Amino acid sequence: MNNVSNPVALITGSSRGIGAACAVRLGTSGYRVVINYLNNRDAALEVANDIRNQGGIAEICQADVGKQQGREILRNFTIESFGSVDVLVNNAGITSQGRRDILEATEESWDLVFDTNLKGPFFLSQLIAKDMIGQQRVRPGVIININSISSYAISNNRADYCIAKTGLRTLTELFANRLAAENVLVYEVCPGVIASDMTAPVKEKYDNLIEQGLSPIKRWGTPDDVATAVRLLAKGELTFTTGQRINVDGGFHIRRL
Repeated sequence: MNNVSNPVALITGSSRGIGAACAVRLGTSGYRVVINYLNNRDAALEVANDIRNQGGIAEICQADVGKQQGREILRNFTIESFGSVDVLVNNAGITSQGRRDILEATEESWDLVFDTNLKGPFFLSQLIAKDMIGQQRVRPGVIININSISSYAISNNRADYCIAKTGLRTLTELFANRLAAENVLVYEVCPGVIASDMTAPVKEKYDNLIEQGLSPIKRWGTPDDVATAVRLLAKGELTFTTGQRINVDGGFHIRRL
């Protein structure tokens, strides 16, 4: 399935949830994959072994994308392991710490959320884009940012998260505009209510909202739903599109009366 000519995909925060699903989907679709984790090495190894057991190639790399040194480690590891980066998926993200009301929000949570959710994707995209420029390839390089409906549907107990995700939308457009002439396409995938570790603490709340018609498609989304969209974009076949948002939200984004 895989050989040294197959494209390379780097997925941040890919030891669990959406990132893990994206890694497995790409890793079993002919991509050589780098799985990034922060703390849980065992979980990252499990994802890598899942890919390997299905005939794919995967390596794991511990790095904090919120820090310059971590981004450099991740980039260097990928280049040393596979020689290039063809697809970057900026998935690593954390929710607001403690989910405090906006009047009780802390600078500590703000700094941590922004470092991981916005600064990390910005400077990692900058770093990887420089590698992508000038590469000889059949298809364009692709950068995919995993955003959230929280970029436009606010929650007063997650202000820093919502603001960072709003910034990620602008980041997508900025890089899409700058890199279009360099044969690099940039997109964002915008998940809705997805069953994951992040949403587990509010499962009952969203169970009720979904039942009441939160979105036209009345079910929880899954990490695999998001991974399907990521694989579509990663192929680089939509060569006259860039900067687009792909909503994977059951139709939540549709304004209804």
